[in-house]
Amino acid sequence: MTMNTETDPISPSLRSGGPTAFEQLLTEKGTLVADGAMGTTLFDMGLESGGCPELLNIERPELVDRVHQAFVDAGADIILTNTFGGNRRRLALHGLADRVAELNEAAVHVAAAVRSRADRPVLIAGSIGPTGDLFEPLGPLTISEGADVFGEQARALATAGADILWIETLSSWDELAAAIEGCAGLGLPTVATLSFDTNGKTMMGLSPREFGEWWSKLDEPPVAIGANCGIGPGDAVAAAFDITAVAPDVPVITKANCGIPLYKSEAPEYPVGPDGMADYVELAVRSGARIIGSCCGSTPAHVAAIRAAVDGGVTGSRPDRSEIEARLEAAPDIAPQARRRRNRRG
Repeated sequence: MTMNTETDPISPSLRSGGPTAFEQLLTEKGTLVADGAMGTTLFDMGLESGGCPELLNIERPELVDRVHQAFVDAGADIILTNTFGGNRRRLALHGLADRVAELNEAAVHVAAAVRSRADRPVLIAGSIGPTGDLFEPLGPLTISEGADVFGEQARALATAGADILWIETLSSWDELAAAIEGCAGLGLPTVATLSFDTNGKTMMGLSPREFGEWWSKLDEPPVAIGANCGIGPGDAVAAAFDITAVAPDVPVITKANCGIPLYKSEAPEYPVGPDGMADYVELAVRSGARIIGSCCGSTPAHVAAIRAAVDGGVTGSRPDRSEIEARLEAAPDIAPQARRRRNRRG
C-alpha cells in the first residue's frame, strides 16, 4: 500500500498490556484483507435453506475447512469463524440452545487447522452476529440479558483461541451496548460493524457519523469499527467516509455485500462481481478503511481481487462524497441541515 506505516496507526489508549496480534499485523501491513461470505458459500455447497450453518462445525467440519482454506488461498489476512448465528437465541431456533460452547469452540478449531497450514500470519476472528430479537421496549430483551447471551458465545470463542471478537451486522444502540458488554474482560481485541442498509442508516436509524462519534467518546473503544453486509460496496464505503469524518483515528472496516441479490433461478445471483472490487478497494482506502473484505454473495475470487487491489497500492486523496455515490452507487448523503428541515416537515 502507498501509505505511511512508520508510526503505529493504533492509538495507545486502545491497548492493555501491549499490542495484540491484530494490532501488530495491522501496523505491519497497513491494510488488512478480511474474508468473504461464509454463509452463501456453504449454501452453494449444499446447506439446505433453513439449516443451521453452525452445526456443520461438528457434523461436516470439512466443508467449513474448505471455505476457510479457499479464502486464505485467495489472500485473506482475517478469517471469520462459522458462528454468525452461534448465540443461544439463534441456536434455539434449531433446538441447539444448549450447545453454544460446543459449536463455537469447534468453529475456532476448524479455523485454527486452516491457519496452521498457512505460510503467513492469519488471524481468527470469532464472528458474533445479532441475537435475532429486538430489545425493550420493542422486543423481549434487556441490555443485561443480551449481554449475557453475547458473553456466553464470546467466552467460548475466546476459550478456543480466537484472536479477535468480531461483532457484526448489528443495527441498534441497545444491541451494540449488550454485545460490547458481553465481550468485555476476555483479554481479546473487539471490533464492531453495523449494517447500514436503510437509506444510509441501520434498520434502527443509526448513522455512520453517530457510530464514529460513539467510538470517539468511549474510554475503551473497540479496536476497529465499520460497516458490513448492507446494500453493496457503495454504502459500505460511504459509511467509512462518514465515520472517518468524525473519528479520523479509528481503523475502519468495510465488508460489503455484492449488491442486492437477484432471483433469476432458485439460487440468488449477486450483481457485483470480482471485477468490481478494484474501485471498491480504491475508494475504501481513500475514505480511511484499513480492513477490507466482502460479505454476502462474495467468493474467493472476490477476495483475490481485493488482495490484488490492496497489494497493487492505492494512491489519491480523500474522495468527495459525490465520487463515492457516482462510482459505487452509494445512497446519497443528507446534509445535517437538510435532515433537520425534513424532520421538521414530518
